[in-house]
Amino acid sequence: MKLLVRIAAVAAALLVLAYLAVVGYMYVNQRALQYDADGEVTLIADAGLTAQEVAIPVGEGASVNGWYAPPAEGHPLIVYFKGNSGSFSGEHERYAQWVADGYGFLAFDYRGFPTSPGQISEAGILEDALAAFDWAAGQGHPLVLWGRSLGSGPATYVASEREAGALLLETPFLSAVTVAAERYPLLPVGWVMLDQFRSNEWIAEVEEPVFVAHGTQDLTIDVSNGERLYALAPNPYGIWIEEGADHGDLWDRGIWARAEDFFTAAAVE
Repeated sequence: MKLLVRIAAVAAALLVLAYLAVVGYMYVNQRALQYDADGEVTLIADAGLTAQEVAIPVGEGASVNGWYAPPAEGHPLIVYFKGNSGSFSGEHERYAQWVADGYGFLAFDYRGFPTSPGQISEAGILEDALAAFDWAAGQGHPLVLWGRSLGSGPATYVASEREAGALLLETPFLSAVTVAAERYPLLPVGWVMLDQFRSNEWIAEVEEPVFVAHGTQDLTIDVSNGERLYALAPNPYGIWIEEGADHGDLWDRGIWARAEDFFTAAAVE
């Protein structure tokens, strides 16, 4: 019996050590797991749209780099907050469509992503997002916000701190820590996660009309995140849940037509 007790004690100790090792690994490498900052950069000349390169000052001597195009008369400027992987320039198909339809846009890489040198952190991303919005506001056009995936966090934060015409959230999380907890239910992510992006708290201060788009087969951020975040919006406009759509499917499934209707309606209200 004593031998069995010793074996059980050793096994329990090994399990605890293994658990702590996993937690330690996740803590040390969490930003590498949370962000996929590598990727090719598309040049404006190869993107098939008319825009200009901009460098927006942030922090102490740093800048974030992006593309800007002014809107046609009677249209807003879309401030676009990208997701957690690659460069903003990889989504040039969106920007070309916006420009073709008369919309302006500002899109950029947060610090630490391909075109903007620096280190990635939640504080840096939020600072970059505010700086980009303030730069866009200085151009003198009406502004609307569009946040995709990770970008739904800074987009919601900016809407809580600044005034814009509308806030569109594409495949948003309730918070980044919510997604992490759903993905790793046995780990204490609420205690150790550095970049939690608590959109569920920021959205309480968002006065802009809010539109949420999500897919029922989203394997990256479960659709319930978008539904729960929308339920917290003080000024909900509409929610589009696309049956069978995964995380990256909504552009091809018609989100732009719905976004354009939303932006037009928001401008009238």
